[in-house]
This record gives sequence, C-alpha cells and structure tokens, in this order.
Amino acid sequence: MSVGEADIAFARELFASLPAISTRKMMGGLCLYSEGTIFALLHSDGQIYLKAQGGFIAEIEALGGTRWTYTRKDGKVTGMPYWSLPDRFLDDPSEASALAARALEHL
Repeated sequence: MSVGEADIAFARELFASLPAISTRKMMGGLCLYSEGTIFALLHSDGQIYLKAQGGFIAEIEALGGTRWTYTRKDGKVTGMPYWSLPDRFLDDPSEASALAARALEHL
C-alpha cells in the first residue's frame, strides 16, 4: 500500500507554515522536509511520525507520541528515530507545525 495524493495534500497542509516544505515518496510512504531537512514521515498506513532527537524525545513522549518500531525477520524489534504525531495535532495545523518546528530545532 502506498500513500495517496489526498494523504500527501493533508500532510503538506498540516505543516504548511514551516518553511520550504518538500516531499519525496519512499518505500510506500512519504518523507517530509523543511528547507532540505527531513522532519517527518507519512507511513503507508496514514500515520504521521515526527523525527525526534535529544530533548525532543521526552517532549513528544509526554504528549503521547509513541516510537515507530518494526520486527525484523529474526524476531528482533528495532526502534526508528520517529515518534507518532499525537492525534490532537492532526486537527490543528498551527499546533502541528509548531511541534514539528520544535522537532527541527533538535535535528
């Protein structure tokens, strides 16, 4: 399954107040960039994940974001440096963009 044009439009609109938004389809999902820096992923299942490093990890976890993990063929669970965008931000582009801007400060 891959992301559709409506999903891409939604993600671009959600983060529209960030500077120089660009996107790139990858592995059925979508990478979102601001001024050339990747800050989020749109997974093929529709979930949006923000990239988190440093002090932002605790902030997004406190807001209810959960780390994206996957299980390898050998059964080992691997965590990626992306946390789910808490649902309450999906209806508020201003707040979603502000949270993404905080993520970008740590990248």
